[in-house]
Amino acid sequence: MTDCNQRIIAPSILAADWSRVREEVERAEFAGADWHHLDVMDGHFVPNISFGPQYVSAVRSCSDLTLDVHLMIERPDLYWEAFVKSGADRITVHVEADHDIPDTLEKIGKAGCGRGLAINPDTDFGDVVPFLDQIDLLLVMTVRPGFGGQAFMETETMPKVAEGKRLREERGLGYHIEVDGGIDTETVAIAAEHGANVMVAGTSLYRAENMADSILKMRE
Repeated sequence: MTDCNQRIIAPSILAADWSRVREEVERAEFAGADWHHLDVMDGHFVPNISFGPQYVSAVRSCSDLTLDVHLMIERPDLYWEAFVKSGADRITVHVEADHDIPDTLEKIGKAGCGRGLAINPDTDFGDVVPFLDQIDLLLVMTVRPGFGGQAFMETETMPKVAEGKRLREERGLGYHIEVDGGIDTETVAIAAEHGANVMVAGTSLYRAENMADSILKMRE
């Protein structure tokens, strides 16, 4: 049974030094990371390009931790399988993307992966409500997706987190609530108060003076 209250810290590899992938993955693990978060961007769904399945495979070869793969791509239905084969443990797709959402989620689940659904700050929360009973994780983007280092959008996003928690309890569901964007040792407390338990942090962890100290503060 999923423990939706367990605090999970997931450093985002987007902010790591990609030329030293093994060292960066190990650095996060030694610092106390629970998951590795991997943001896949296609240059269409968001105005940036990151990496594909081969990079996820490279991270998988360095780590036994959960690989939390976030597909910020226009057609996740065409590519999710490649990420399963590359070693993803969880795959999150966007409610705004161009695909049959129930079909994509069902196929990801049947492949043995955790199923996540993401929503952007400007999207009405009602768009994800029909699918809440089909997911293991709800990702509320706390910045507009595409680039790291943005400021946390509390006003636009925390009501979505709170509503996700309310509906989870009301319906007896069991999904994690994840936040991604502008998460640091201060904003993590705001997100947690509203109901988030999975904290994705990139810049604030990989560029911290002491990653272990930052992860400990986020966990507390």
